[in-house]
Amino acid sequence: MGIDMPLPATSIAPPIGRLIQIGEVLDPSPADLADLEAATMTMLTSTDLEAALIEVTHVDADDESISRALADLGAVEALGDLRRLRTGLTASTATVVGLLGRVLEMLAPEAPGPAMLSDLGRRLIGTAIGERRLLDALGPREWIDSLALTDPHSVAATSPYRRSGGHVVASDDDRAVEAVMTQETFTSLRVVDRVLDLDQPLLADMYAPLGRCVAFVDSNVIGHHGDALRAYFGHHGIELTVLVHRAMEVDKGVRTVEHMLGELKAAGVARHEPVLVMGGGVLADTAGLACALYHRSTPYVMLSTSLVAGIDAGPSPRTCCDGFGYKNLLGAYHPPILSITDRHFFASMPEGWLRHGLAEVLKMAIVDDAELFALLESVGPELVTTRFGTLAVDGQPDVESEAGRVIAAAVRSYVAAEYGNLYETHQLRPHAYGHTWSPGFEISAGLLHGHAVSIGMGFGAFLAHRADLLPERDMHRILAVISRLGLSTWHDVLDDHDLVWTAQERMVEKRGGQLYAPVPRGRIGAVGYLDAPTRPELEAALRDYRVLATAGPRGGIGIEPHCRDVGLEDPATVGTDEPSIEAPVAPPGRPRPTAA
Repeated sequence: MGIDMPLPATSIAPPIGRLIQIGEVLDPSPADLADLEAATMTMLTSTDLEAALIEVTHVDADDESISRALADLGAVEALGDLRRLRTGLTASTATVVGLLGRVLEMLAPEAPGPAMLSDLGRRLIGTAIGERRLLDALGPREWIDSLALTDPHSVAATSPYRRSGGHVVASDDDRAVEAVMTQETFTSLRVVDRVLDLDQPLLADMYAPLGRCVAFVDSNVIGHHGDALRAYFGHHGIELTVLVHRAMEVDKGVRTVEHMLGELKAAGVARHEPVLVMGGGVLADTAGLACALYHRSTPYVMLSTSLVAGIDAGPSPRTCCDGFGYKNLLGAYHPPILSITDRHFFASMPEGWLRHGLAEVLKMAIVDDAELFALLESVGPELVTTRFGTLAVDGQPDVESEAGRVIAAAVRSYVAAEYGNLYETHQLRPHAYGHTWSPGFEISAGLLHGHAVSIGMGFGAFLAHRADLLPERDMHRILAVISRLGLSTWHDVLDDHDLVWTAQERMVEKRGGQLYAPVPRGRIGAVGYLDAPTRPELEAALRDYRVLATAGPRGGIGIEPHCRDVGLEDPATVGTDEPSIEAPVAPPGRPRPTAA
């Protein structure tokens, strides 16, 4: 259902064209009424606003023509709001008025009506009329009754961030039934600067209509940023409940998740209420898993405070904890509804932590984005020393602009691959580059994850060249950038051929009987996949790679390559806060489980 309006003479998607016209003609005067309830009801019953509500509750926000139209208008940010507005009838009036005003402002930025509508949404927060469901505030409408018959989500949604569907077919006697079930998950990613500045609206827009925010925060992060966090929510009049958790590897057990579940229950978190998670990779894993389990699917916002979390673990759909002595054995696929990366949190991070985080950026550049690779070639070391442009360092260039571009490109590249394979239903995963053999030697060598991955990337590039998949000059460019970033291309643990062979066998088992090792193919910025080499082939390659890698800077050894070098625990540490249940023993000949 839509409204009968002439469209602009462009190729823009009709629903977006109609919303632009509504924004341009929307009369802002009713919002000026002194009586807030009268102002709201006058706006809600106006022909233009009702037309806008009809459009946003009927629009297929997942249609590519809609996404492309918004991208062409420079209004990609409106897409997340449109998805929430599809179920707006079940949301509070304040939420819908604010979201609709924000969307129309992006589509018709010069018109006065949308800005007035946004302001009305802010004024409605915390009021009786603002807290009423829009469905109740509107009262009976023929178009709402019609919509309820075609889309139950529109009038009875459990959450605005998920939609499901399916169908069944049965035999005549119903003794054989086949079913298909589908689920759509929506998420938004934002790379912003100084997200906790008082005039930055991103978090306030999310939590102000709810009136409160329940937040899991890393105990190290609260010391650095706790005052700013409390000041931000206090300034916006949002009640803040902070649940502080230490987030070391030893804390990554099921008891931690269980404790978090108890805290969510004690706080009375509703199943549609987004929890805020503020921290690094360990907290992203454990708190994300707690949200996945609570109410079977509670949304959460990930505010990443480390580089690895910001471009990898934070937006990742994989949440997990350790179990029965194995890393990441327990988990669920549950991406955040909003993932925020702010490089200004990196200012307090040690160089070694940033350096190992850059390995995850580099892997994406090598197999997906040649321009990102060139950026890292150009300013990679300066990103570390200046903490991604947040610190002024004598003799170092200003890399603030490049830092923002690197982070944004890395986030886009990661989710473009991972979200298209949300449940890992196939093994052609470009961003597993560097992660084929490294899980087998990272722990025993005591390496930082980034250094183990960079060794895996160097070896993978070498194998790709050896298989005539990659020109020699590109292999050397890859090895040179790894070394220039202070990452490792070699560790003597690779001399343990039994260990590396076992790592390959386990990865073949994990990936369903084939290795599917992603490597750069043809050029930097493109990916291909290698089959598993035989043991003689693997051992010969390791011997030849040793000669190549150790001839490089520092003999192939990176700067501060080990966990102990940067004050972190041994990576063999697993979560110990577990129930006293003996782990099942794998049958003879079966490999031990590997990390999820």
